[in-house]
Amino acid sequence: MLPDRLNADLTQPAIMHGAALPWLASPLPGVERRPLFRIGGEKARATSLVRYAPGSHFSAHQHPAGEEFLVLEGVFEDERGQYPAGSYVRNPPGSAHAPRSAEGCTIFVRLQQFHPEDREQICTRLADHGDQLLFANAHEHVHLKQLPANATLQLDNPRGLECLVLQGSLDGADFSLAPLSWMRLPVGTPLQATAGHEGARLWFKEAAPTLGL
Repeated sequence: MLPDRLNADLTQPAIMHGAALPWLASPLPGVERRPLFRIGGEKARATSLVRYAPGSHFSAHQHPAGEEFLVLEGVFEDERGQYPAGSYVRNPPGSAHAPRSAEGCTIFVRLQQFHPEDREQICTRLADHGDQLLFANAHEHVHLKQLPANATLQLDNPRGLECLVLQGSLDGADFSLAPLSWMRLPVGTPLQATAGHEGARLWFKEAAPTLGL
């Protein structure tokens, strides 16, 4: 059963090791979730890993405060098209879709966390190598960061940040992040970390948290 509140205090750091979490059933057969952050019931403000079994689907639904997702494995689909692994999609507040996956997929998804003035819908692909700006506006920056082996990462973090480790590892004084580990740091909490011996590939968001709907 999904918790109604998980890492709900946005003034505190939060770390979840997604690969070690159990898959929890959704209301639809074949769709399972690993919650990372959650405020609310079934229609929640949430950050999760979601897995679709081959041939599964989720009911058509709206996004009153937006949705963004990154396809980690397989091919995600909706009525607008197909999104293979490496696709980054933003559906703004007021959008709607009926998601499904014929071959199965795993996605990282953030629900109901857009700034109310963010109305841009985008779909882009992650680069094979190097740093990449995925999205930027007055409210947030989303980017892909590639760190070579043993490289140091230092950020003052004036806006607040989230990151998801896609490949490699990232180690700080009091944490160690592996693939699918998720971290949120509140405004003003600096990030000082070192990539592991295989380097690190990170999805990053720099933005102050919004209240959502």
